Amino acid sequence: MNKLSKTIAIIPSRLESTRLPNKAITDICGLPMIIHVYKRCLLSKTLDEVYVATDSLTISKIVKLYGGNVIMTSSSHQTGTDRIAEASINLDCEFVVNVQGDEALLDPNHIDKIICELKQNSNIDVALLVSPYSNNNIPSDIKVVLNNNNDVMYLSRSDIPSDTRTIGPPKLKAYHVVNFRKDFLLKYSKWKKTALEEIESNEYIRILEHGYNIRAVHVESDAISVDTEDDLEYVRNKMKTDFWFSKYK
Repeated sequence: MNKLSKTIAIIPSRLESTRLPNKAITDICGLPMIIHVYKRCLLSKTLDEVYVATDSLTISKIVKLYGGNVIMTSSSHQTGTDRIAEASINLDCEFVVNVQGDEALLDPNHIDKIICELKQNSNIDVALLVSPYSNNNIPSDIKVVLNNNNDVMYLSRSDIPSDTRTIGPPKLKAYHVVNFRKDFLLKYSKWKKTALEEIESNEYIRILEHGYNIRAVHVESDAISVDTEDDLEYVRNKMKTDFWFSKYK
């Protein structure tokens, strides 16, 4: 295989989570959360390599204990995307998939789907998974609106589109698996934080504010990012009967 055609997943992970401290290493049905994410990435049919990018020696030790690959990064990164950009610098690959370290119920098939989107469309630099969403007023969930080309128009912690005049409009949630062309990822990482990115506390808005597109890839998923104790309980309960967990537990 040409090294430059490789697709690599990098899972950014840190201990200092403000809403749920040490969540990366919290136990879910006998395994640390970060290990669930790592092992699910290994079940992807199209990923060539998987790494965890972290500044934590504790996380590094745990990942290596389970046979995983680790890249140590700076402690100064404010976003996971900036962390994976640093981790990717010395990796020979064309595509870098950012898989958030708190997506413990990740479906490996969804990774394959987002990889396929960029491989089949040379004009797309970034693709983001989105899934149907029906909750209201949950700021930890990133909501997304799209144009007719399935490109992201905006992302917000507020509920969008508005329900002021339309009761219960269909909504989409960002499912935190994002595929980048490596060249674009490195360019993106050199840009300073933008105004709307700061307001929404979402680094992907930086891409939109610089005039670039993010392609949305639709999937059906009940997976959630683990941000609270309630989220953790939900994931623990779902994990007990999860199909993919049965493949690696």
